[in-house]
Amino acid sequence: MSIKVNENKIDEILTRGTSEAIDAKNLKKKLMSGKKLRVKLGIDPTSPNIHIGRSVVLLKLKDFQDLGHQVVLIIGDFTGMVGDTSDKDSERPMLSEKQIKENMKTYVKQAGKILDIKKTEIKYNSKWLKKLGFAEIGKLANQFSLGEFIARENIRKRLDEQKPISLRELIYPLMQGYDSVAVKADVELGGTDQRFNLLAGRTIQGFYNQEPQDILMTNLIAGTDGRKMSSSWGNTINLTDEPKEMFGKVMSISDDLIITYFAHCTRTDLYKVREYEKQLLLETINPMDIKMELAFEITKIYWGEKGAKEGKNYFVSTFQQKNIPDEIPEFKLAGTNIIDILFQTKLAEGKGDAKRLIKQGAIEINGKKITSIDEVVEKNSVIQKGKRFFVKII
Repeated sequence: MSIKVNENKIDEILTRGTSEAIDAKNLKKKLMSGKKLRVKLGIDPTSPNIHIGRSVVLLKLKDFQDLGHQVVLIIGDFTGMVGDTSDKDSERPMLSEKQIKENMKTYVKQAGKILDIKKTEIKYNSKWLKKLGFAEIGKLANQFSLGEFIARENIRKRLDEQKPISLRELIYPLMQGYDSVAVKADVELGGTDQRFNLLAGRTIQGFYNQEPQDILMTNLIAGTDGRKMSSSWGNTINLTDEPKEMFGKVMSISDDLIITYFAHCTRTDLYKVREYEKQLLLETINPMDIKMELAFEITKIYWGEKGAKEGKNYFVSTFQQKNIPDEIPEFKLAGTNIIDILFQTKLAEGKGDAKRLIKQGAIEINGKKITSIDEVVEKNSVIQKGKRFFVKII
């Protein structure tokens, strides 16, 4: 089946947010031929929420879908239990089948905020990976050498630091590669941290006499604290975040991430993005104004125009005009010491964290910044942490 060819859209797919394509020439040739391709993306449900770091590849998958290609979303209910440590500096713990099932309950719904699910093939890799026996796994393992595995940067670093590496970690690329065989992928998408696993798919397809898939790798993006966005670090903007929270989180990123987020996490016209970049470089516009546009665009993708307006109005009212929100959590607590209350209301992870927040000037009571860890909190007081978190003590 052939599809309509749009060279400008194809060029944007190959370049926007893209770090590397293998084989780029071959992939463009396929896309220009009008052949309908099978484009694969796998996501392991290692946490309940998909964050916008993962939306980078989901948006790329949607770009292929919009061109008329068949997209295949694999939810790694089996690989998720084994665990991929491609982007980790230590071994990822194994998850139970129960944990995986709980985590992936809303994955299709979340992905549906970006993809047209009716036109998407949804697959679960336990369907074929559970059936593999030692004989088949041995054949797959024979396609790779131990040297290839330990040559990976993060694995080499762990070896140098004498950190343990389990044999389980060696089989993960085999499983991801076999996914490509199972769905007969023409193209696989993934982040730059997935390079070895993506290439494994090409090797394993060749072993099964399939044409090796082309690969498109997207850049990884930083989270709200400037580190790589990761659920384990809690620096994520989740697709499930309510509009007010999503808008506020985007507004909390550093100014030097604005253009990166526009290019990777939205589909704002690139000409407009380049204009924003010029304005920021020439300092002819307040970065806050462009960031407001960014937060609106991102929130609109997941909550529509109405949700984006709700998030913006809340931000302007609460943070720019410094109004206290109409609806904030209320707590009836026995203790009156600020340290105890910060911990009990979960504004702080522990008493040590509470002391650190006070020392950093991150805590206000009724609009007044506090500096003493012995502060006494009266009833009907509003406690604020940072810019976005409020509780009321009743």
